[in-house]
Amino acid sequence: MHRVSVVEWKGNGHRGIVSYGTVTSFSKHYKHEATAMSHSFWKKRRSIWLSICILFTVFVLCVSVLPAPMDVSENLETGPLELLRKGLPIEKKSYVLHERMDGLEKSRKEWQLKPDHFTFYNTLRNVPTPFNPLNLTNGIRVYVYDLPQKFNKDWLVDERCSNHLFASEVAIHKILLSSPIKTLNPYEADFFFMPVYFSCKFSSKTGFPRLGHAPKLMEDAVNHVSSMMEFWNRSGGKDHVFVAAHDFGACFHSLESEAIAHGIPEIVQSSLILQTFGVHGFHPCQAAENIQIPPYISPSTVFSYVKKPPEEQRRNIFAFFRGKMEINPKNVSGLVYSRGVRTYIYKKFSRNRRFFLKRHRADNYQLDLLRSTFCLCPLGWAPWSPRIVEAVAYGCVPVIIADNIRLPYSHAIDWSNMSLNIREHDVHKLYKILLNVAAKNLSSIQKNLWKEENRRVLLFMEPLAKGDATWHMLDRLSTKVDRSFVKHENF
Repeated sequence: MHRVSVVEWKGNGHRGIVSYGTVTSFSKHYKHEATAMSHSFWKKRRSIWLSICILFTVFVLCVSVLPAPMDVSENLETGPLELLRKGLPIEKKSYVLHERMDGLEKSRKEWQLKPDHFTFYNTLRNVPTPFNPLNLTNGIRVYVYDLPQKFNKDWLVDERCSNHLFASEVAIHKILLSSPIKTLNPYEADFFFMPVYFSCKFSSKTGFPRLGHAPKLMEDAVNHVSSMMEFWNRSGGKDHVFVAAHDFGACFHSLESEAIAHGIPEIVQSSLILQTFGVHGFHPCQAAENIQIPPYISPSTVFSYVKKPPEEQRRNIFAFFRGKMEINPKNVSGLVYSRGVRTYIYKKFSRNRRFFLKRHRADNYQLDLLRSTFCLCPLGWAPWSPRIVEAVAYGCVPVIIADNIRLPYSHAIDWSNMSLNIREHDVHKLYKILLNVAAKNLSSIQKNLWKEENRRVLLFMEPLAKGDATWHMLDRLSTKVDRSFVKHENF
């Protein structure tokens, strides 16, 4: 007989699994049975492939009909405007915004999206949000009053108005006008800025600012805004901000005894004062709520002289001071100028070749600062001095001689690591102290002093830059939102 190959189903316990084998003989009955089994097997395989094809077709159709998934990072960067372009209304809680807004739900209720800010940012990346575009401690909005020019712009005809040591009142006004936290809607403002230039009336005799007119000017400004708008009256001026960058702040007098006698004008005692004056403990001239700011020096002047890093300057002056130093100080109202400290320094060290002491300023003043290692900053009538800021800006170690002085922005600057503080009664030891510092830890002090962030914090940059003097003022202001009428109402 011929040998023929056939399909044989083996009883191996696995249903439907075929095995190919051979048999020696068979009948017609077994031949037809084998053929039938083979046909049934291929019919089942065609059914499986057909089902797979149908499922795949349905999947492709579903994918083509459904919208493409959105890029989360893209939508977080471009914000609601981009969502509108894609046809998705902002009001819908799409998963793109929903998954990032959980942590902001509470603040969203308190701070509604402002009409002048339409960009969402990913707050998880620690970047500004539309509620807090400057990334302050708390989000705030500031309304800047548009006062008649007699309160501010008319004074700018004298260029000294925007450049002298009290000129922060001009700088802050100008910077706020272009700030992203400025609002044109007073009903959403947390604070109201009063742009009154108190310090721009100069004495023809001395060239220094005259402050006698300041209280009346302040009263006229308050009367103007309270008669034109409701916001002063509704809070009693509690959320209104003034700049009083004078010797003794809003007391408006250069002599401490007279300043205390005059006191802060009653009309603004409830307001918030931005002032350069600051001492530790209670003082009548800082009794009003206040934020201490640095005295003003021109950033553009600094940048025009500091052409290279301060550490690269050749500092061949050991100790430097240029300014008012009376040999025989006059007794004014029972007070001696600088409490006699400047006079003592001049008499004691003017013949010491390592001290560069001049009684009058000169055109090369900034160049002298760049050449100096130690810059003396003794008190004048008030404890603070613009020389402190000048010394830091030009990379010269400030030597502060003013008892009980409170230094600006101590929350951001570690003054103890970048300056020297000598008590007034120790001024006779000045040379010995400086020699000791120069021998032991001068390099570490200079290293801290020359850090860019420590110089920037004391300068009123234009435009505003994060970490500069205006930014820190606004950050301190944002911690006082309990004074905000709008914020209080939201609670």
